[in-house]
Amino acid sequence: MMSSISIISPGVNLTVQDRGRPRHQHLGVPVSGALDPSAHRLANALVGNPGAMEALEIRMLGPTLEVNAETVRVAVAGTRAPLEVLGEDAVQLPAHQSVTLRRGQRFRVGALPDGSTATLAVEGGFDIPEIYGSRSTYGRAGIGGLEGRALAEGDVLPLRLDQAPSRGEIRLSSDGYLDETGAFRVILGPQRDFFTDAAVAIFLSSAYAVTRDADRMGMRLEGPELEHARGYNIVSDGIVTGAVQVPGNGLPIVLLADHQTTGGYPKLAAVISADIPRLGRLRPGDEIRFEEVTVEAAEAAIRERETGLRRLIDGMIPAGAWLDEAALYRENLISGIVREADSAS
Repeated sequence: MMSSISIISPGVNLTVQDRGRPRHQHLGVPVSGALDPSAHRLANALVGNPGAMEALEIRMLGPTLEVNAETVRVAVAGTRAPLEVLGEDAVQLPAHQSVTLRRGQRFRVGALPDGSTATLAVEGGFDIPEIYGSRSTYGRAGIGGLEGRALAEGDVLPLRLDQAPSRGEIRLSSDGYLDETGAFRVILGPQRDFFTDAAVAIFLSSAYAVTRDADRMGMRLEGPELEHARGYNIVSDGIVTGAVQVPGNGLPIVLLADHQTTGGYPKLAAVISADIPRLGRLRPGDEIRFEEVTVEAAEAAIRERETGLRRLIDGMIPAGAWLDEAALYRENLISGIVREADSAS
C-alpha cells in the first residue's frame, strides 16, 4: 500500500512549495517557492529534512489531514497556531516541534493568529515529480505540486517514507523570530528616476495598508499616491521578489514569490532579502512602512538572518512525548505503573 497523506479539508490555498525555480526566469518561468523561507527551513529542520525540501504552505486557515502510513513525523513553523490531533487521542501540540503520528490519525492546523503564512513539513517529503528542478506549485501555469494547483478535499499526497525513523522529538528553544517588527528595509531603484523627489519622500515616511487584493503573486497597498516624474510605462525588464512596482494610479504593489519574470511598470524600490520572510507573513489590513538602507547594510542583514537561523537550528532541544497509546508504550509508562502496583501489594 502506498504511504500517503489525505486532504480531508484543505483550508485556504494549501500548496506544495520548496525553494522554487530561480534558474528558469529567462524562460518566463517564475521562481515561486515558499513565501516565508525562514519558516520553511525551520519546519524542515524540525523533522530532519534538508532545508530546501518541499513542504505544505498554509495560508490564513490550515488543513485537516489524515495519515495513511505506518507512522509519519510532521512539524509546523511560521505560526503559534497549535497542531491539533483529532479523535479519541485529541490533543493540541505547540507549533515549532516535531511529532510522530500513526496510521489513521487525523490532524489539523486551524486559523493562523499571527500572520498569513505557515509551513507544515513531513519527514522525507512527498513523492511527486520535479518540474524545472522544483516541486513548488505555480498555479497560474499549472506546474509543480499536485497537478499544478492548490490542494483540494480528497487529494492524496504520496510520501517517500513508509515509516518515520525512530528517535526522540525536538523543538525550537524560542519562536521569537515571529516577533520581528519595524519598517521593511529597501534599496531604491532600479527606476528611481521615474519618480519625483517628493514621491520618494512620501514613500519613505508614510504608512501603507495591505489590501485584500493580495496573493502569492503580490500585494497591492493602500495609502498616499506616488507621483511619477517620467510616466508610468517602461520597457519591460526583470523583476525580483520584493520589488515595489508603482502603476499609473500611484499606489505601490509589492511583488512576492509568484511574481511575473518581467514587468512594464517602474519599480521604485526592492525589499531586501533579509526582510522577505516577514513580508510573506503579512495579511490584509496589516500596516507596512519602508526604510531606505544601503547595499552594504542589506548584505549585513542577510548574513545576520542566516546566523540567527543557524543558531535556532543548532539549538533545537528535546520535546516531551505527547501521551497517545503508542507513546505510552514507547515511554514504558504503563509497565512502570504495573510495577508500582505490584510493589504496593
